[in-house]
Amino acid sequence: MTETLRAAAFLDKGGTGKTTTTAHLGVALSEQGHEVLLIDLAGKQGDLAKHFGVWGQYRDQIDADEAWPNISTVFDDAWDTIAGKLGDDAVADLVIATDEGPDLIPAHPGLDTLDAELGNIDDARERYSRLEQFLDEYVDPLSYDVVLIDLPGMTNNVSYNGLWAARHVITPVEMGPFEAEQANALREDLEKIAENFEVDIDLSLVLPNKVDTRTNLAEEYLESFQSAYPDAIAPAYVPYSQDIRNAAESGETAFAIAEPSTTADRAREAYLEAASALVEQLESETNE
Repeated sequence: MTETLRAAAFLDKGGTGKTTTTAHLGVALSEQGHEVLLIDLAGKQGDLAKHFGVWGQYRDQIDADEAWPNISTVFDDAWDTIAGKLGDDAVADLVIATDEGPDLIPAHPGLDTLDAELGNIDDARERYSRLEQFLDEYVDPLSYDVVLIDLPGMTNNVSYNGLWAARHVITPVEMGPFEAEQANALREDLEKIAENFEVDIDLSLVLPNKVDTRTNLAEEYLESFQSAYPDAIAPAYVPYSQDIRNAAESGETAFAIAEPSTTADRAREAYLEAASALVEQLESETNE
């Protein structure tokens, strides 16, 4: 690939598996030979870093007041000045390597007040484009193949920054009426953004998540999503797997499980297929 591809995991609802999806797609892309950077904007709790077992180390730096600069710093008015003084270390100081392939810019408590701080910027384009400026000027030159951004489970100034910067959305959905309603609302929101700001943001991957096909209802919703999003639906669904939950609690993804269960193995295959489909979709949409 000749340029960095970007996508953001988002749905205006918590608990749909955005962080798990971001982590597993990141590893799947790495397994397929891509250089990947993950960015956690989902909140100060650092769930993405926990997925890779690096949160404890980073939290120690936070407690020692040594986690500076951090992801919240790049939104600051003074970021260019800060980066100029730090030189080549400006972005390197933000990034943590994981044992499973992707690099990671973890969440930080500074995200707690970021939404309000962005809200104080009068000009809407300036308010929503801070992350895009950072990626354009500081991350793209690092030659990552793919940047994935994990966004908050709500619509606010932070999530708008992620959507604006990525221009491509990954939406993990569970098989239920509320998720279907939220996915439809998201598509409408993206259309409104395009109308208001002349910025096209594509719904690039809808990933059915934690699917239990033993229930007729799940099968019905799966068919409904396939019908509603024929161009974006993932080629395979991610089954519910207790192994994935256990792996996350142990600080790893399902790809690191030495003896995966049948459902974990199917989940890994689904993420690999979804990763391939995502790259194909992003390249296609980028070249349009």
